[in-house]
Amino acid sequence: EVGYVGRDVESMIRELMNIAINDVREELMQEVQDKAKGKARKRILEIIYPTPPSNPNDTEEEAEARTERTKRNRQKMAKRFDDGELNEREIEVKINKANSPHIEIFSNAGMENIDLQIGEMMKGILPIDKSNKSKKMRIDKAFEYFIEEESSQLVKKEKVTEIAKNRVENDGIIFIDEIDKIAVASHSRGAGEVSRAGVQRDLLPIIEGSNVPTKHGIINTSHILFIAAGAFNMSKPSDLIPELQGRFPIRVELQSLTKEDLEKILIYPKNSLTKQYEALFEAEEVKLKFNKDAIKEIANFAANANEKMEDIGARRLHTIMNTLLEDYLFDMPEKKTKSVSITKTKTKGKLEEIIRDEDLSKYIL
Repeated sequence: EVGYVGRDVESMIRELMNIAINDVREELMQEVQDKAKGKARKRILEIIYPTPPSNPNDTEEEAEARTERTKRNRQKMAKRFDDGELNEREIEVKINKANSPHIEIFSNAGMENIDLQIGEMMKGILPIDKSNKSKKMRIDKAFEYFIEEESSQLVKKEKVTEIAKNRVENDGIIFIDEIDKIAVASHSRGAGEVSRAGVQRDLLPIIEGSNVPTKHGIINTSHILFIAAGAFNMSKPSDLIPELQGRFPIRVELQSLTKEDLEKILIYPKNSLTKQYEALFEAEEVKLKFNKDAIKEIANFAANANEKMEDIGARRLHTIMNTLLEDYLFDMPEKKTKSVSITKTKTKGKLEEIIRDEDLSKYIL
C-alpha cells in the first residue's frame, strides 16, 4: 500500500516494462548481428595491421604500390583472423566507459519512484568522465567486445522503448499471486485488515486502466491482462472489495493434486525434486537413482499425507523427500558410498511408520 515500507503496486508495471525493454533490445541486437560483426572485424584488422601513413614525397606509382601492398597484407591478415590463427594474440583495445557518479539515497519510500528521472537529472548536474581507457585483450575476446559495442550503437534506444511500450500496453500479462493475503475476512476487522483493504484500493485503478509513470514514459494499463490466484483457505473471494471482484469476472476453481499429478511433478519439470537431489548427491560424487516404483510410492505417500492432514499440495513432496533421504545426506561426507538406489521397499520402510502415526506425521510430514 502507498505510504507503507516496501514496494508500491505500480512497481509491477515498471518491472514489466523493464523486462520488455531487455527482450526487445536483445531481439534487435540479434537482427543487426551480421552488420555488427562486419564492423567489429574491420576494427580488429585496423588494430592488427593499421593503414601506414602516406609519404608526401612518394610519386603516384609509389603511392599506388604502397596501397596495393597494404591491401594484400591486410587480406592475408584477414584470412589468418578468419581461420582463428590470431585468437590468442593480445591487442590494445580502447574501452569506452562513461564513469557515472555514485550517489546513495537513504529513504524508506519505494525505490521505484526514485529511478524515474534521477539518472537524467544527475547527467546534467555532475560532470562525467568520458576518457577512453586502454586494456589488453585476446583477439577473440576483443572481437566479442566490439560486436557487443557495435550492436548497441546500431540499436536505437528510442526504437527499443517504442516497441517495448507497445508490447506492454497491448500484449502485457501480469500475474498477481497470493491475492487471498489481502482479502479481508468478514469476521475480523483489525488494523491489519484496514491495510489489506488499502492494498486492494491501490490495485483497483491499475487493473481498471490508468496511466503509470515509468522512466521509459507513461504506460496505460487498460489493455494489460491481469490474472490473480490465491489459496483462499482463510478467506473467500467474496471477501475482496466488490469493485476488485468485478474486475476479475472469470473465476476458475482448481482441484486438489492427485497421486498421478504428484508423480508427474516429481519427473517432468526441468528442475524437479528428483533431478535436484540427483545433482546434490552428484556434488558428493554419489550416483542417486530413483526406481519408477519408488517415485509412485513417494507420490502415493504425499497424496495420503495431504488427505490425512492439511492439503498443502506439491509442497508436501519436499518434506517427504527430505525425510526419505536425510540419513544419506547426513552420512554422505563420511561414508565412501558410490551409489544409492531408492526402491519401493526402502520408501515404504522409511515412510510407512510415520504416515501410520498421525501425531508423528503432523510434525515430520
